[in-house]
Amino acid sequence: MILTKAQYDEIAQCLVSVPPTRQSLRKLKQRFPSQSQATLLSIFSQEYQKHIKRTHGKHHTLEAIENYYQRYLNGVVKNGAAPVLLELANEVEYAPSLMARIILERFLQEHDETPPSKSVINSMLRDPSQIPDGVLANQVYQCIVNDCCYGPLVDCIKHAIGHEHEVLLRDLLLEKNLSFLDEDQLRAKGYDKTPDFILQVPVAVEGHIIHWIESKASFGDECSHHAYLHDQFWSYWNSLCPSPGFIRNCLLSGKDDGKCPSDCKAKQILGPPYINFPGLHLLGLFGT
Repeated sequence: MILTKAQYDEIAQCLVSVPPTRQSLRKLKQRFPSQSQATLLSIFSQEYQKHIKRTHGKHHTLEAIENYYQRYLNGVVKNGAAPVLLELANEVEYAPSLMARIILERFLQEHDETPPSKSVINSMLRDPSQIPDGVLANQVYQCIVNDCCYGPLVDCIKHAIGHEHEVLLRDLLLEKNLSFLDEDQLRAKGYDKTPDFILQVPVAVEGHIIHWIESKASFGDECSHHAYLHDQFWSYWNSLCPSPGFIRNCLLSGKDDGKCPSDCKAKQILGPPYINFPGLHLLGLFGT
């Protein structure tokens, strides 16, 4: 099902008033039953990350950190088994994993008398059993497993999904007998920033020649497209082809910029088993 811009705006507006919990996601699915769970989760995650970026600063002032740390200490004194950190994060509308990082850094700084290194913090968040305080380790663990948008567990899931989609795309290209080079082969040739695949024999879609394909295992909203353009796609254009254009899964973006071949034409080349994966948009560069 194609998701229009109006439908996307309705979903995004609905997310303004709900907390970032699995219960909220279930309610979202009930309200928008025609949209897949994966698409709703991806929109949910991206909108929440925008909120976190807007409010990040106020949670990292010295006053806020001390307030959170004292509330944590007071809470675990009363009941160390209660989800003190998780409830605190939900109360102040901050990601549980990020709240856990704040408290862990403050704890280590107090006990080690030196600021902990980023690598040490990351290692402890990935494996809370390394935290020298058992109560805090349990609190951090609760935050990590209950955070559906941030943290090492979410990062692992995103990485696995991204890799899965790349494998599916590779299989699809092989099925269509298209000759290509993957990222590893391109890096061996000296490329710095590379798309997932370069087609050795470009293919035509509505008069445009597609040279490469990039897969992103996330919802393709306008903000993410602009970010990927800046961080990745313009460099592909400069190094690989003189004229840019994009082929993407219109099921996800809902916006035709005039250079995007129709979804049905894309299906003829890449096939519906891949194009229709929810939560995924495909981008390809084509020349004139």
